[in-house]
Amino acid sequence: MKINNGLKYLLLLCLLLAVRTSFAQYKYPFQNPDMPVEDRITNLLSLMTLEEKVNCLGTVPTVVRLRVKGTGHVEGLHGLAMGLEGNWGRRTPVPTTMFPQSIGLGETWDTDLLQQAAAIEAFETRYMFQSEKYHKGGLVVRAPNTDIGRDPRWGRTEECYGEDAFFNGTMAVAYIKGLQGNDPKYWTTAALMKHFLANSNEDGRDSSSSDFDERLLREYYSVSFRMGVELGGSRAFMASYNSVNGVPQTVSPMLKNMAINEWGQNGIISTDGGAYKLLVTAHHAFATPADAAAACIKAGINQFLDTYKQGTMDALAKKLVTEADIDQDLRGVFRVMIKLGQLDPPAMVPYASIGTGPEPWLSQKSRDFARLITQKSIVLLKNNKGLLPLDKNKIKSIAVVGPRSDEVYEDWYSGVPAYSVSPLEGIKNKVGSNTLVTHTTNANLALTLAKTADVVVVCVGNNPSGNLGWKKVDGPTEGREAVDRESISLDSAQEALIKDLYKVNPNVVVALISSFPYAINWEQANIPAIIHITHSSQEEGNALADALFGDINPGGRLVQTWPNSLAQLPPMMDYNIRHGRTYMYFKGKPLYPFGYGLSYTTFTYSNLKTSAGKMKKDGEITISIDVKNTGGRAGDEVVQLYVKHLKSKVERPTKELKGFKRVTLEPGESKTVNMQLPASTLAYWNVAKHTFVVESEPVQVMVCSSSADIKEQQVIEVK
Repeated sequence: MKINNGLKYLLLLCLLLAVRTSFAQYKYPFQNPDMPVEDRITNLLSLMTLEEKVNCLGTVPTVVRLRVKGTGHVEGLHGLAMGLEGNWGRRTPVPTTMFPQSIGLGETWDTDLLQQAAAIEAFETRYMFQSEKYHKGGLVVRAPNTDIGRDPRWGRTEECYGEDAFFNGTMAVAYIKGLQGNDPKYWTTAALMKHFLANSNEDGRDSSSSDFDERLLREYYSVSFRMGVELGGSRAFMASYNSVNGVPQTVSPMLKNMAINEWGQNGIISTDGGAYKLLVTAHHAFATPADAAAACIKAGINQFLDTYKQGTMDALAKKLVTEADIDQDLRGVFRVMIKLGQLDPPAMVPYASIGTGPEPWLSQKSRDFARLITQKSIVLLKNNKGLLPLDKNKIKSIAVVGPRSDEVYEDWYSGVPAYSVSPLEGIKNKVGSNTLVTHTTNANLALTLAKTADVVVVCVGNNPSGNLGWKKVDGPTEGREAVDRESISLDSAQEALIKDLYKVNPNVVVALISSFPYAINWEQANIPAIIHITHSSQEEGNALADALFGDINPGGRLVQTWPNSLAQLPPMMDYNIRHGRTYMYFKGKPLYPFGYGLSYTTFTYSNLKTSAGKMKKDGEITISIDVKNTGGRAGDEVVQLYVKHLKSKVERPTKELKGFKRVTLEPGESKTVNMQLPASTLAYWNVAKHTFVVESEPVQVMVCSSSADIKEQQVIEVK
């Protein structure tokens, strides 16, 4: 059919009207959510003044004139932090759901639980930010802490997931996915990983240098961050205070060369708080703030947690940096803002309606989950002669004593929960009125109570709150941000209390409530039962009581090697882990190995199989093992997969974790556990070729219940 000229004109006019109508609702092209992201950002930058661009290098990239509403940062390592401890609530705290410290989350060895916890936190973060009642916080969450806890003296051990790079990366990926959600277009919140990288000393951190070779950079210190970007989808991280091999991380070439160009990190890269100034005052890397600002911007920094504006304007005036440099960096900031829906109509953003209805932290669902994940974090370290679990129907009296017995401690990055349950309260809740529960924190009175009690539960451990003030702690065994531990022994008064209690009553349970490993050698040799739980969960006391009385079976596992003394550790600033750090290179026998944890039941392993005896260099095999609960109680076992390179051309660890799975088994039940082993995870970094290389070699595959307890093993050939 032929279309006459009049009809053609009419159709063209209708098309032009339709296009005009579609754009009419947007004053500027960048406001159109159907436009490609990069085109939107290009248009936005073209409309901004230089002053507006410099302002957007702060943590809240808002442009009032163009109606661009940016969003700032919040802390959220184990729940949204809107509390008083770090003044994250700006002196008007709002309750939020609080989970165990990150090191405790790691001790669950359960990625599904971490993803669920992060999803709860993300929902609360959106609620807080969007609610008419609160309007607080922001949508960029500074979590997870993806650093590696290579030394138990590190003051911020509580913030990380452990000492193993693969493990930390796996847990970080789960937390990132929970924070960002599963919508294909928008994020609930943006996960900003901390602190890139090799940042595990507090003393002198503002000017110290973490020194190690290129292989350790690629095979250890950067692994968890790379996994967070490539597998988790994080598009934000914070550069650390320290230098690496003499170059401050705030201006490190790694930011662009590795994270941006290799991994595809095309979002936010921020300084740490005050790190920009420290380039001049502590690192002495630059003569002036203008020089430092220019170096940061050229390195890829696009958000400053500092007073940076004057230095940046001076750098521009001196032509040390150009407006085009700032434009390039700001693209990453606005990519994140678009993913958060900040530039789009709220009706298009699936999370925009969060903020109405009851406060989510008051829901029974959040309370139940906080209790569940805290239960799963508990590690049973010793249980001689079956003292645990306690039978509340047989115990007539129980003494709950010790300095950590009647308080749930917040740490520096905690929020304030709507409620919290202390160990004393949890035990009282558990036993009811049929059992006499006595309590004191006084050492002398504790001995009096212990003499007549059937069982003594003594609660000891560190004080993570930092309530003495910045950079102040209670003693040499304590650590926190800005302060490393000088000792890994228990506080002398706590150690003396345990010994005195044991003299008057042999039925002592040590509840070690701590953020760190401790060298509890005497307790391991003498005390019949030891249980470990970390701080800050609002359900701390209930979960501890659940474990003590057998309502749950502890299944958590340690995520660091616990030395028996400082003599087993290299000097704190030795970042070459081959000198005896982590289970991969540890020298001697530790007090407790990485991956260790007991149960109230027993498990057997059998029938190890590999899907193939040979694996191609670009292939993958499946490892399967049958695990059976041979005891009388339901329980969780954490099945761990390690490898050992038998004929590598380069130095390799004694063993390396490459997979894990937590399974729940009823008495007598057996399950086949499958774990994937990609050949790519066996690669080493070839320094000459500047790339990862998978060798042709035999590799020993070990299925274990801890890094020191091999259950089944088999050799495969990589070809």
